[in-house]
Amino acid sequence: MGLLSKKDAKLITDPLADNNPITIQVLGICSALAVTAELKPSIVMAVSVMFVLAMGSTVISLIRNIIPSKIRIIVQLVIAAALVIIVDQILKAFAYELSKQLSVFVGLIITNCIIMGRFEAFALANGPWRSFLDGIGNSAGYGIILIIVGFFRELLGSGSLLGYKVLGDAIEKTGVYAYGYENNGFMLLAPMALITIGIIIWVQRSRNTSLIEQN
Repeated sequence: MGLLSKKDAKLITDPLADNNPITIQVLGICSALAVTAELKPSIVMAVSVMFVLAMGSTVISLIRNIIPSKIRIIVQLVIAAALVIIVDQILKAFAYELSKQLSVFVGLIITNCIIMGRFEAFALANGPWRSFLDGIGNSAGYGIILIIVGFFRELLGSGSLLGYKVLGDAIEKTGVYAYGYENNGFMLLAPMALITIGIIIWVQRSRNTSLIEQN
């Protein structure tokens, strides 16, 4: 299988569905509620978490044998904070408006349970390559949920995707609005993000009975 053995490939594929950090492990819920009112911030947050988790897991794995156990959490926080600062500065330099939109939630990546959980549970016990793959897999699983939630919230809440009108004047001319369709402002509120995630969890578990038996 090239660079990836079957065991290594599972580090990427498992978090995408069967062991998804949001829908199965129920981690990273806060940002899934806070930044998914639009699709673009959802994508940027997903990419940011992927960079921090993949790079952070690799660095921690490389130095795991020299980290004193009493300060390992502090070391993990410092590494995560350094990577988050890099992400924040890049956003401010190249996407300032989006940086303001994401506001404090970029900084809060440091305390994301997925980040610290994978550092502690996997990177400290495995080599750099496997730790990197684990970071990619878990952040991709996290990112997929953010993008799905952001897609439906922006589409149904604002009638747009990535800022471009999709359910606007063009659909209004077809008479769809005459049948009662209007942008649903409730989709832009945090409770609707939680409901959307709940629907995703329901669909996922109804398709995979083994998840129901495990829980």
